[in-house]
Amino acid sequence: MGAQQSALATPPGYAIHDAESLRTALAAVPDVARVLGGSPADWTIEEVGDGNLNLVFIVRGPAGGTAVKQALPYVRLVGESWPLPLSRAHYEHLALRRHSALAPGLTPEIYHYDATAALIAMEYLSPHIIMRHGMIAGTVYPGFAEALSGYLAAPLFGTSALALPAAACKNLVADFAGNTALCKITEDLIFTEPYQIADNNRWTPGLDGHAAAIRGDGDLKLAVSRLKMRFMTAPEALLHGDLHTGSIMVTEDETRIIDPEFAFMGPMGFDIGAVIANLLLNYFSQIGHEAAPGARDAYRAWILRTIEALWTGFQTKFTAAWVAGGSGDAYPAALFTTPADRAHLARERAAYLDRVFADTLGFAAAKMIRRILGLAHNIDLEWIEDERVRATAEARALFLARDVMVNTHAYRGIDAVTAAAARVNGLVPTLDGA
Repeated sequence: MGAQQSALATPPGYAIHDAESLRTALAAVPDVARVLGGSPADWTIEEVGDGNLNLVFIVRGPAGGTAVKQALPYVRLVGESWPLPLSRAHYEHLALRRHSALAPGLTPEIYHYDATAALIAMEYLSPHIIMRHGMIAGTVYPGFAEALSGYLAAPLFGTSALALPAAACKNLVADFAGNTALCKITEDLIFTEPYQIADNNRWTPGLDGHAAAIRGDGDLKLAVSRLKMRFMTAPEALLHGDLHTGSIMVTEDETRIIDPEFAFMGPMGFDIGAVIANLLLNYFSQIGHEAAPGARDAYRAWILRTIEALWTGFQTKFTAAWVAGGSGDAYPAALFTTPADRAHLARERAAYLDRVFADTLGFAAAKMIRRILGLAHNIDLEWIEDERVRATAEARALFLARDVMVNTHAYRGIDAVTAAAARVNGLVPTLDGA
């Protein structure tokens, strides 16, 4: 069977691939054929995409493998009733190239990009697995916080006005400004729909009261609207845009980040908050994955330590990058030449990171709420078969998220967040039943 033509508007030459049409296409790409080895007839091709938007193929040959991602002209989760531009593959390709240059070894190598087909062929990561799956199984990843804090610090600093001339920052904004359809998904699904009646929303039976309370919470709706404003108007750095444990591939020794198709210039705290949100959701989900009550207490403790190490590692590396290479047009070095000036600048770095931390907490809270009440949920929670147990885990996450978003000022450090998570989870008696 050949390539299937999409019924939606697509550029000339675009076709949705199946295994056989992809085999033919890749055979004509020397770099990919060399990676795979042998004859195209020897290659095995399997479509494995389990995400919300795209096709993903794993192609294996005698010499090696490649992962091939093709954008569809619609949202795969919903179907052709929700069109989506193919240009997201272009932005993903640009972001992967930029992030790879700034954080070497933490993204997959790109073998081929076909703009017409909206297709990227990249390094097949094996024996890596999606981190979310490993965390559901209770697997510890000792090097994760160190690797991911580096991935966050280097690109967020390196694409900001702290490191770049103003013109280069403006060029980056221009390069990614067209990714409006993907940003619109974020604006609607994360910052708007969970706080109102919306067709896309769904939640576990038993959470009706929680959903209604959030829809009626004026303080929360103001807080999330402020975050939405930040998301829409603060082009601080080049973001991954959809960074979570489903877009991170891991072994116990290695971490790789994939799928930056939501990339755009936005507020730094959005990416950091997205990861922390997913770690917290997994933390609360452990009640539904442990063999007996308390069986995963040690794993819960590891998750909280990892959240702390992720933020502190980012903070340390970002500060070091600024001290070593803060040559951008923001905070010009020529203004800070005396010891007194440098002391002022050191205090400003700390204040700057305090602002990033506040953004991080707000965005983390918004991400947690959307994954429980909005369209696309996390399997960390969805795979809990007992609906009462799932609702308990989700109610705890909603309780924490609401407090973190509305009372961000009360959380003076990352340890305050992890301590609150432990209390809400019932590990500290004063909040049992919260």
